[in-house]
Amino acid sequence: MSERVQSILDRHAEGVPCEDLAAAFREHRRWSGDDPRLLLAEAAASTTGQGFVGGVKPTVERFREAFVMTGRVDSFDALATLDLEDEDLIDAFGAQRKRHVLLEAARVLADRPETDDLAALVGWASAADPYRYDADPIGSIAGVGPSSFQSLRQLAGIEAITPDPTVVALIDAVDDDLESSPLDTATDLRTIASGEWLALESSYTMLEVDRLAWWTFTDGDVREAVLEAAGSTVDLG
Repeated sequence: MSERVQSILDRHAEGVPCEDLAAAFREHRRWSGDDPRLLLAEAAASTTGQGFVGGVKPTVERFREAFVMTGRVDSFDALATLDLEDEDLIDAFGAQRKRHVLLEAARVLADRPETDDLAALVGWASAADPYRYDADPIGSIAGVGPSSFQSLRQLAGIEAITPDPTVVALIDAVDDDLESSPLDTATDLRTIASGEWLALESSYTMLEVDRLAWWTFTDGDVREAVLEAAGSTVDLG
């Protein structure tokens, strides 16, 4: 553990509820709860880069209303049998990329040996290697990159860092305060490795580093809207 890295992260984390933000993912205390169908749908809906409030959540809500609440999809296996051009699926998700990722990932997870869908999702996420994501049965799906791969692992409750712009900004800020370090955000995989290094050199977990980055480098109004939409009980201060 590095006292210097710890002190820099502590400074950034002052007033930030890192532990609560991370626990909401670990314990599935978000708006979608621990429903594996909705967790997978949320990850698929985010693959085109839409914002959570105006894009991802409404997409998942349409999916829930059309498929989950009606009983059409009661498992990954049932989800995997849907046709890519199903009208209700198009109405819910729109872009073919999102529909493709949803159905292909459901097929992968439906084939796992676990006894229920949440266990299958967690089992995959626990063993998944972001550095070999393109060799992974989900990571190799067209439309899934390192960010989508890590996002699904986070939604499963796994300690993971997503190489998005907020994480890049935090890593670069910490690097600026260090005389020398291995921190590097030139690629997604180097960004993930750098975030993991920060966790190794401090008391913060990987998910806490990720949530610290999100809180620190997200506009306050947007942050509040996301937390409210996600059903967060975190104190906004």
